[in-house]
Amino acid sequence: MNIRVLVTTLAMLTSPAAAFADAGHDGERAYGEPGNPKKPARVVQVVMREADGRMEFLPNRVEIKTGEQVKFMLRNNGELDHELVLGTLAENLKHGEQMAKNPDMEHDDPNAKRLAPKKTGEIVWKFTKAGEFDFSCLIPGHREAGMAGTIVVK
Repeated sequence: MNIRVLVTTLAMLTSPAAAFADAGHDGERAYGEPGNPKKPARVVQVVMREADGRMEFLPNRVEIKTGEQVKFMLRNNGELDHELVLGTLAENLKHGEQMAKNPDMEHDDPNAKRLAPKKTGEIVWKFTKAGEFDFSCLIPGHREAGMAGTIVVK
């Protein structure tokens, strides 16, 4: 391996963007896979907001059946940008650390959506495996202010 290839490879592996490049970007993950918007889905409304010095999702707990496709209809009722990122708790905590170092990091993943105040969006996801998973706002300080929730797949 020549030195240029080695340096390029190391730069890619240590860059923040590479830290979250998902080799299976559109494939299955521990908590499922991107849904098909053309197929039926259960709609779950999720509101993002700030209230009484806290930041929160309403609801902050969702129960889902294994194999179920869900369309999360997101609404940011707050005065700040917020996002919803589906993942395992470990993945979201690690991603949150990267977001703290790079607060302007953009997401272009099927399991995440960032919304400006008073805007709406959606995530369609198929939960293929049972377990307990996380959804968080990973904008620095938001998860710590209470903006996290749990998805229980039975």
